[in-house]
Amino acid sequence: MSTVLISGASIAGPALAYWLHHYGFDVTIVEKSDTLRGGGYPIDIRGTAVDVVERMGLLPELRAAHIGTRRLSFVNPDGSLIASLDPDALNGGVEGHDLEVPRGDLTQALYATIRDDVEFLFNDSIAALDDHADGVDITFRSGTRRTFDLVIGADGLHSGVRTFVFGPEEQFHHYLGYCFAGFTMHNDLDLSHEGVVWNVPGRGAPLYAVGHGENVHAFLAFARAEPPFYAFRDPAAQRELIASVFADDGWEIPRMVSAMRTADDLFFDVVSQIHLPRWSAGRVALVGDAAYAPSFLTGQGSSIALVGAYMLAGALATNADHTSAFTAYEQATRPYVEQNQALVSEGDAAMFPRTAEALAHRNAALRELSTLPGGTGRAAHTALRLPAFTAS
Repeated sequence: MSTVLISGASIAGPALAYWLHHYGFDVTIVEKSDTLRGGGYPIDIRGTAVDVVERMGLLPELRAAHIGTRRLSFVNPDGSLIASLDPDALNGGVEGHDLEVPRGDLTQALYATIRDDVEFLFNDSIAALDDHADGVDITFRSGTRRTFDLVIGADGLHSGVRTFVFGPEEQFHHYLGYCFAGFTMHNDLDLSHEGVVWNVPGRGAPLYAVGHGENVHAFLAFARAEPPFYAFRDPAAQRELIASVFADDGWEIPRMVSAMRTADDLFFDVVSQIHLPRWSAGRVALVGDAAYAPSFLTGQGSSIALVGAYMLAGALATNADHTSAFTAYEQATRPYVEQNQALVSEGDAAMFPRTAEALAHRNAALRELSTLPGGTGRAAHTALRLPAFTAS
């Protein structure tokens, strides 16, 4: 039985662990946090990814958790309405098929499928990695040393495994020109099953109500020429940067900035994609955002992670060795990934136009969309048909 170490317990990692265990692999997951990182903000599972969770037996549970946001409203700087529309009309979702669930519901559902079958190492991470002909020697941050047959990086946009194997992130990091901060705050607008998006050129502030509760999920996003690398590991610097960018704005922005300053769940990052010439080297491979982050502007990060995990596990189960498996995984999955990454192009973010002209054009398009029914799906969402793998 081959031993596999997966770095990362978000979405791609546990999904991969499920399928690898299904095919008879001995799996360990290492996660730097001391518990699952959930969060209640909504994520989408679309197209082919719905087929993946159905094959995992999770579809009924996730269907029950489906949020079903009723409308998405866009407002002017003074809060007056531009347009309200069915969210599916904007993002290409298919009503009755695609899913929108709280992130924590998906991570908990994935964890529940494998917690009794997979070894979890929380509050630890990979400190050193030595890939050789007979295995991969791992030194963990805790000081423990172990050897695995294979190592998979499912550790996100800023993947440590990717850095060990391929080098510094900057050479693969395709910055799309935006930064964002997410946090929860009080539901001052009494929103219910809906989202509201405020814009001025180069800045945007979405508020999402998952159901009708006391709190909402708030986001502050803004255009910036270069990534603020200095702030990535400095929460105080993040808060000051965000506050300075939105200092002169009206509507609910002062209240949002105030909530951001004291939020205990602040998440700050850049809007970027990862572009790698290959997704594996030796006995190490990457999956999910670590290999091919599409950026949150596509709404496809979770879906690609689920599909990529299914394809990687199936390739490992049906090929004679890891080298041919990694090649098969990439050849079968890369076209799907690239189509989904192409859903957003640099400088062309419909949610956050940079210029007054682009914002006016976007608003006119929204008014037209508001008269249309929900989406019928985008070709990229279903660009890969899941094969049925049979372990050799």
